[in-house]
Amino acid sequence: MSAQPVAESLVQSVDWLAVAPPTIAAAVGLVVLVADLFLPEARKAVLGWVSVAGLAAAALMLLPLLNGDRSTFCVNGPTRACSYTADHFTLVIQFLVLGGALLAALLSVTNLKDDERRVPPGEFWFLLLSSAAGAALLPASRDLATLIVALEVASLPAFALVGIRHGDKRSSEAALKFFLSSVTATAVSLMGISFVYASTGTLYLTQVAERLPHVDGQLHTLAQTGVVLTLVGFAFKTAAVPFHFWVPDTYVGAPLPVAAYLSVVGKAVGFSGLILVTVVAFPSYADVWGPALAALAALTMTVGNVGALRQQATRAYSAVRLLAWSSVGQAGYLLVPIAAAGYAKDPQKAIGSTVAYALMYAAVNLGAFAVAALVGRSRALNRISDYRGLYATNPLTALLLAFFLLCLAGLPPGVIGLFAKVTVFSAAVDAGLGWLAVVMAVNVVIALFYYLQWTALLFRAPEGEPARHRVPAPLTAALALTGVLGVALSGAPQLVLRFAATGLF
Repeated sequence: MSAQPVAESLVQSVDWLAVAPPTIAAAVGLVVLVADLFLPEARKAVLGWVSVAGLAAAALMLLPLLNGDRSTFCVNGPTRACSYTADHFTLVIQFLVLGGALLAALLSVTNLKDDERRVPPGEFWFLLLSSAAGAALLPASRDLATLIVALEVASLPAFALVGIRHGDKRSSEAALKFFLSSVTATAVSLMGISFVYASTGTLYLTQVAERLPHVDGQLHTLAQTGVVLTLVGFAFKTAAVPFHFWVPDTYVGAPLPVAAYLSVVGKAVGFSGLILVTVVAFPSYADVWGPALAALAALTMTVGNVGALRQQATRAYSAVRLLAWSSVGQAGYLLVPIAAAGYAKDPQKAIGSTVAYALMYAAVNLGAFAVAALVGRSRALNRISDYRGLYATNPLTALLLAFFLLCLAGLPPGVIGLFAKVTVFSAAVDAGLGWLAVVMAVNVVIALFYYLQWTALLFRAPEGEPARHRVPAPLTAALALTGVLGVALSGAPQLVLRFAATGLF
């Protein structure tokens, strides 16, 4: 008779509405892959628009979830634990991920048309949608097994996307570097998770948090090692220094929309995973991960900004390289509030600063990549010097790029960038990390130089015959969306923090 309650506790009902966003993305990916087998070559462009529509539908399915927290794949026992939770934190990150994937898809529609002989469309859209599905699953994961599976579902298709161009040596090398670094990170994370499971007897994040402080003395060293290895694995995924070496070459070798996708969605995946394991699973080890992440933040923002500062305007692909190094520097800023959460009395407020900064960064960085994709259509080497005199030929595009760069620098009229940096700075000060706030202030000044240098170049007189950049409809849509979002958020920046920080967990 006792077997019946046990069996009943193992039967799990699925809340299909809660899992709808990643499920729709995955289902549309399968539809696109199958449709690719039957569509004639001349009609394969429709696959891109089906993918865009699928990502838009997945993002719209977040709206019915705003009413309250929903959980599924739960086990009932002395303490209830769930593998999938659609709380406020999940919805904010899923909005960022699916919105970022949608904008990257709009950029890809034009890119695939220009590169149709080297990039197979069916495989490209399947891989992009699969990666987006994994990225949307990750913030909802509330056990370590689901977390690592979601991380790999997001990462594995991304390797193929980076190296998808046939006959491109740069693309193949970039994919190999990305693959090797990511596989190493996964191996380290899996070893750490196995140690945590061995010492606590559970994979659920909330149960891990309850049991870690009471681990048997003989298993204490094993638990500590597991925590450290898990954090090191996620540091790879966030491109924190010294685990950042793959970023510049990967961004340059990948198709530009894929680089844009990695710079925003890839970061969202890494940082949301890091937040879940630190704040939700390992709060009792805050004295370990707090100082470690603070040191990583200082190192990452410094190396990233110095790397961006050293880019030469006439070097091939210097514009993409600058954005790549800039993204490493931005990762340092994103790490600051997570480190502060290890010291703060209210970790949720500190984490809200990271989420708010990530939302700002996603909008303006995708906008900058959209302009880079436009210029790259006529200037294949995409050097910073190629942007000289852009205002003379494409005034609106130049103004948008100037606005995006000023947002990243944190200068008016990019008020949202300034607001985001102030919230991160405040999180460090409130947590008593004055030294980290000083390091951040110095790095903001360093970043001002290269952002303003690029901005000034847009308005100088063009050298030689100015290149005319025709803006295709998908690129226009991506530029319009990012521009409107950036301007709207600069008008009401407090909405971002309110949206990001309210009841995260």
